[in-house]
Amino acid sequence: MAGWFELSKSSDGQVRFVLKAGNAETILTSELYKTRAAAENGIASVQKNCGSDERYELKEAANGKFFFNLKAANHQVIGTSQMYATAQARDGGIASVKSNGASETVKDKTGD
Repeated sequence: MAGWFELSKSSDGQVRFVLKAGNAETILTSELYKTRAAAENGIASVQKNCGSDERYELKEAANGKFFFNLKAANHQVIGTSQMYATAQARDGGIASVKSNGASETVKDKTGD
């Protein structure tokens, strides 16, 4: 099964999206946006940038876990991965974003 995006609202009414893999695991989470339209623009940016290796920023957290940011051409972070125990697992997460990030499916969980 192919991946998809989900739009949801935070308790203060801001909107975020997540990218889910075909197994429903969240593989990328956005920042909070003030408007739904801004979150939808973020999804479009993931769709546009997910296939380019140079858009992935590989990171290691202070606790020794690994994660990555997906960045737009202007170097703004579009989304952040979960934490992974190993660099190899992080690389697998990147591969999953590459294969699922072009999805056109958006599930609206905002209640609007």
